[in-house]
Amino acid sequence: MEQETLLVHGSIFILLKKFVVNTYTDTTWLELNRMAGTSERVYEMNQSYPLHEMDSIVSTAATHIGLSESDLKEKFGEYLVPDLFNLYKQYLNPGWKTFETLENTEKIMHGAVRSGGSANPPVLNVSRVNDQLLYIDYYSKRKMGSLAIGIIKGIAKYFNESDQIQITSMSNPNDERVQIKVKFI
Repeated sequence: MEQETLLVHGSIFILLKKFVVNTYTDTTWLELNRMAGTSERVYEMNQSYPLHEMDSIVSTAATHIGLSESDLKEKFGEYLVPDLFNLYKQYLNPGWKTFETLENTEKIMHGAVRSGGSANPPVLNVSRVNDQLLYIDYYSKRKMGSLAIGIIKGIAKYFNESDQIQITSMSNPNDERVQIKVKFI
């Protein structure tokens, strides 16, 4: 019942559509929406939509494509990083790499998104243990920790640092609270 009241920003639906169309086909997106019962919906950038619609599309897509929902969310998270960086480039310091971007996401980018009032991103409490280790405590009732893990992987890929980073979920990525260990090697 509570899930019915939770909302996902329209930009995430639009980026999910772009991911499916670019990874598969436009027909795949239309078919997934038909099977998920969302084919009549047109998602707009500055609106929010019920979480159950996102969950239905992701569940249908995972079954249709043959991936777990967590794996699909991770792949989607990786995919959307360049678009997120394009949307929020004014908040990114050009000198940052993966470590600094992760360390500053909550304060700088999520803070800016929240101040705009149109979206409510997850809360990320980032703890720097040392120059090579971060712990990220993800919190969201939407339970999309797998998406966050994918975004971390996407950030590392964006900065060509994928081979220099180990990402470990210290808890179930489908929970409201997920601790993610990010080690730089």
